[in-house]
Amino acid sequence: MDLFSTTTLKCSKLITQHYSTSFTLGIKTLHRKFHLPIYAIYGFVRYADEIVDTFHEHDKVMLLERFRKDTYLAISEKISLNPVLHSFQLVVNQYQIEHELIDAFLHSMEMDLKHHDYCDKLYQEYIYGSAEVVGLMCLRVFCEGDNEQYEDLKAPAKSLGSAFQKVNFLRDIKSDYKDRGRVYFPGVDFRTFSQTEKTAIEADIKADFDHALEGIKKLPSGARAGVYLAYIYYLQLFKKIKNLPATKIMNERVRVPDTMKALLLSKTLLLNKLKSF
Repeated sequence: MDLFSTTTLKCSKLITQHYSTSFTLGIKTLHRKFHLPIYAIYGFVRYADEIVDTFHEHDKVMLLERFRKDTYLAISEKISLNPVLHSFQLVVNQYQIEHELIDAFLHSMEMDLKHHDYCDKLYQEYIYGSAEVVGLMCLRVFCEGDNEQYEDLKAPAKSLGSAFQKVNFLRDIKSDYKDRGRVYFPGVDFRTFSQTEKTAIEADIKADFDHALEGIKKLPSGARAGVYLAYIYYLQLFKKIKNLPATKIMNERVRVPDTMKALLLSKTLLLNKLKSF
């Protein structure tokens, strides 16, 4: 059983490495004991998102519902022949991740199949389920059963997930709107997307980043550097987006070059060594 579980966790690691170089870098900066659990969480959320965004030739509603049922079956039986779900259930059961967080995440995936324009209520609901709860799942791992620490860091962890998701929305406007017909920002018409609207969205994101940093500084030492690396990577991406006009981000996907990612990694490791954040 140990060999089986180890290979499933390594499957989730492989998924993370292939889908996201930035998150892979961030995870590598965590203490080694956190690597496989965070890979398992990423593999789970990545594959759920893949159902919604990629499998156009299949019945996505049916696939997502099957994924949901198989997820909870794996958690209750503590085994699955699906390596992603087996590795995820290991983490859910070991770190006592609340089912409410999993429910909210899968609900947000369903929302992508049902909604294309979001009012403020649905926008907040979607961000909570698609991003904030993922941060809370990771926080459960980082706190290792310390409920008092978890409750203290819960709000800034949600802000960090919110900031990441909103930056993703700005970065992916072209594909979300033009390819999938989705408009996440309430009251925004991307046919007339203005600099004023962009600036207002950016102010909201900055507030999330500022609040998140307060929590990052109080994270356990083994988690702090990895989360801070993800924070400064997204902050760099956010700065690049801020420096572009609204019309520009409508037509191209902004990214941080690999050379810059390497520099951010070096900076994070140095600051962590000096205990400067």
